[in-house]
Amino acid sequence: MRVLAAMSGGVDSAVAAARAVDAGHDVVGVHLALSATPGTLRTGSRGCCSKEDAGDARRAADVLGIPFYVWDFADRFKEDVIDDFVASYAAGETPNPCLRCNEKIKFSALADRAVALGFDAVATGHYARLEDGVLRRAVDADKDQSYVLAVLTAEQLSRAMFPVGDTPKSEIRAEAAARGLAVADKPDSHDICFIPSGDTRAFLGAKIGIRPGAVVDADGRKLAEHEGVHGFTIGQRKGLGLPGPGPDGKPRYVTGIDPDSGEVRVGSAEELQVWTVRAERAIWTSGAAPESAIDCVVQVRAHGGLAPAVAEATDGGLTVRLREPLTGVARGQAAVLYRPDSAGDEVIGSGTIAGTDSAVPLADAR
Repeated sequence: MRVLAAMSGGVDSAVAAARAVDAGHDVVGVHLALSATPGTLRTGSRGCCSKEDAGDARRAADVLGIPFYVWDFADRFKEDVIDDFVASYAAGETPNPCLRCNEKIKFSALADRAVALGFDAVATGHYARLEDGVLRRAVDADKDQSYVLAVLTAEQLSRAMFPVGDTPKSEIRAEAAARGLAVADKPDSHDICFIPSGDTRAFLGAKIGIRPGAVVDADGRKLAEHEGVHGFTIGQRKGLGLPGPGPDGKPRYVTGIDPDSGEVRVGSAEELQVWTVRAERAIWTSGAAPESAIDCVVQVRAHGGLAPAVAEATDGGLTVRLREPLTGVARGQAAVLYRPDSAGDEVIGSGTIAGTDSAVPLADAR
């Protein structure tokens, strides 16, 4: 096949491209320029899309002996990922920009251009597996990225390749070193790639501005003031602007966010428990929504938040009724469904969390 290898400048995408070459494909490397200020230098494992990253990707392509290009997607990335991220936080949600980048940039804008140029597939360094069109968790559970890929449609998955998903990260680094790739020991990127400082609250504050509101308890009593709901997320414990724990001596957590009134509600850990998750923009990796309720394992955060459940397709969305309660479930995140009889490895579908309910929905839930 003709394969376009998305090369970020990191070790995973470099080895993914190398494996595509080994498989006999006609491979071309491309680095996505997603930053409007590519001269900004990476700080350790923070930041992305710097000149350093583009240079690392080009050197890896040279070692592999494949053509290499840089494509400018900065405007599209700003519109579909950064602006969406800011608007979502302003609405009291907690978005995951990696999901949106995969959905809108790497497997939409990039893949569409690749197909238009005659490529058959896009290869990336994501840790996930594709088996007969089925998206599965990676072998390396600690690096698994199936959660942030669950927004891909069946058509998008048909044009995707994840060559490193069957290998632990330590072995990928060793392989990179054996291949003579200089990125073998390059630190992994973490946090949010377009916020190299790591200070999300400051980044959002500069974009959104001050929108004062109150921190209140479950009874609506004002406990403190804040400068904007964008500084909070469901389940947050620190940085609440409160002098100490609640009257019972226990920690307080963010249990609710109202972007219209500006109120941030705090309460106990028990008040965070939810039994029903409602999601919109459902995507079913098989292409068709299930006709009846299905057993599943749901994941509501990129790292953790797993529970057995029963899910049912609704009009464009889905409803998930949990058999065990979850905490820290935030609007804007994804609810990703995995098939329980596959040891929780096979992705069924996903939806964007729009609401939750604390009432126990299943007679046998406990």
